[in-house]
Amino acid sequence: MEPTVLITGASQGIGKATAFLFAQQGYRVVLAARHADRLQAVAQELRDAHHAAIAIPTDVRDPVQVQTLATKAIDAFSSIDVLVNNAGIYISGPAEEFTLEDWHQAIDTNLWGYIHTIYAFLPHFVARGSGTIVNVGSVGGQVPLPYLAPYTTSKFAVTGLTEALHTELAPKGIHVCGIYPNLIKSDFMERAIFRGTHAADEQARRQQLETILKVPLVEKPQDVANAIWDAVKHQKTSVVVGSANLSVATHKLFPSVMQWLFQKTFQNRDRNRLH
Repeated sequence: MEPTVLITGASQGIGKATAFLFAQQGYRVVLAARHADRLQAVAQELRDAHHAAIAIPTDVRDPVQVQTLATKAIDAFSSIDVLVNNAGIYISGPAEEFTLEDWHQAIDTNLWGYIHTIYAFLPHFVARGSGTIVNVGSVGGQVPLPYLAPYTTSKFAVTGLTEALHTELAPKGIHVCGIYPNLIKSDFMERAIFRGTHAADEQARRQQLETILKVPLVEKPQDVANAIWDAVKHQKTSVVVGSANLSVATHKLFPSVMQWLFQKTFQNRDRNRLH
């Protein structure tokens, strides 16, 4: 029987690229994301290419929906071999400009979304004595990034979650690995949150990121999908993707320099407040 992968945030970007790569490697695919129409379109693309795929619209922030996802996925394919936690949201701005709702948006999606799926599928993996959990993190979970406080908080938590689960679950036959990319040239901008000292600052932050994403060296969703496949195939515990390796290595060697560089890069109009 072919193995099965379940991917969250699968309607576009990294999730969609990962779905097609695993399907090409012989996996049956369960797709999960909030937007039902986009999700169904991806599932249909996979089926048109003669791959087994189902779409289960799910908001990973809601544990009830995630439990329904687990039930439907296991009912459809009997077993899940790989869980890829990928759903996430990007949020940028000065720390004092974020509302509590902004903090919840970032942490409920980027961290609790992962916890909800792990909670739902872990009993299945433990009962089978096998399985793989892939948590797509970020360089922001390896390097502290100013002006991305809610995002960085959630991603550092994902790093800790991943490493703790790996240590605990490996003796039970369950492999847990983390994937750490830099900014990726994908569709995440449409749901990103930008806050600023005023409207012009918010717009400048959005435009800055749009400019960065146009740089040819910025990785693409397929690069992260390849890293996920590499981690699953070779049972790696951690894969830093592409240009994120330079950020991580430089931060380890010259942390104060990197913090200064990131602060200057991301402060934008907030510089008028600094003394």
